[in-house]
Amino acid sequence: MNIAIVGCGYVATMYAKTLPHHGCLRLVGAHDSDPARIDSFVARWPSRRYATLDELLGDPSVETVLNLTNPRAHFEITRRCLERGKHVYSEKPLAMTAADAEVLVRMAAAQRLHLCSAPCSVLSETAQTLWHAIRSSAIGRVRLVYANFDDGMIAPSQAPWNWRDERGVSWPAKDEFEVGCTYEHAGYLLTWLCAYFGPARRVTAFASCQLPDKGIAVDAMAPDFTVGSIEFDAGVVARITCSLVAPRDKSLTVVGDAGVAFVTDVRNDRAPVFVRPSNGNRIEAAVQRRLRPITRWLEQRVPAAVIDRLAAKRYRPVKSAKPAAVAADKPVDFLLGVSELAEAIAAGRAPYLSPQLGAHIVEIIEALQHPERFGFRKTLTTTFPLMSPRSSC
Repeated sequence: MNIAIVGCGYVATMYAKTLPHHGCLRLVGAHDSDPARIDSFVARWPSRRYATLDELLGDPSVETVLNLTNPRAHFEITRRCLERGKHVYSEKPLAMTAADAEVLVRMAAAQRLHLCSAPCSVLSETAQTLWHAIRSSAIGRVRLVYANFDDGMIAPSQAPWNWRDERGVSWPAKDEFEVGCTYEHAGYLLTWLCAYFGPARRVTAFASCQLPDKGIAVDAMAPDFTVGSIEFDAGVVARITCSLVAPRDKSLTVVGDAGVAFVTDVRNDRAPVFVRPSNGNRIEAAVQRRLRPITRWLEQRVPAAVIDRLAAKRYRPVKSAKPAAVAADKPVDFLLGVSELAEAIAAGRAPYLSPQLGAHIVEIIEALQHPERFGFRKTLTTTFPLMSPRSSC
């Protein structure tokens, strides 16, 4: 499948670095509103330099556009691509409001085009392994989920506006702070939860800005802390937090009647999945009571995540067919969703990441970051086709 990139910023580097691992994808060219960024991109990954978006959209060889622009530009860029008959894979989120996201879903359907939205980590070995653990009843019926995406207090202390990728492109700090960490990060958790438990029904949320001065001037600072309870069918409830305040924590814990399954880092496509069964009989319970003083002593001196791993067993992983990663210290494949889209088009089937899923995620995120718009409790109106794991365990 021939792809072209719109938006040659910081994240474009992450996508392009995994390109050699996906033989079904051919990079045709790239465009950006900043000519210097186009030049640095095509110099690093040889391809055509499109001076304008219209020039890119007018190239009949381009089958799919990767919309890697800033979040607030996603809707307009994707709309123009669909109007010109191009399939689109958009960086997260699909749009900034549920209403705009649904407009794009309807446009794609009317044009008979494919529309997918990042993140694609639900396709990863880690996400699929956790899914199989849940479906195999390794922890019994699921009751509760704790989902965290706390990125640490990166600003102002770490001056992230000085971060550069290998092309010298700056991390878009101003835009990130104005858009908000929930729009930027919640999708990493929500795509997994929606895949596992189906469409969400209600969201109850709170949002605030705890660090209004992050070290650079912005037009309007978005909330840097959100917390919400998401109700799914069958009684599953998830508590989700996103912040640029709390210490780094990107863990996901699923609580069932028979135990707990957890992942310590959802941004590692090959992170292990741990399963800790509940106490199964009186003898085990008695042993646990005898060990309680030792456990309390450890809890005062050892991080909780370490204790969890000591008490749990690794769940047998679902092996990924594409062991791609940006780098050893960033085990993430940004092109996994684009590659799956190419496979779907070649097979004449719907892609795994449906446009309806992307719109549903936007509706949840909008309710989390802007709870005041909905009286702090929103009943969701969007839905999406139910999903199944991609591999057998």
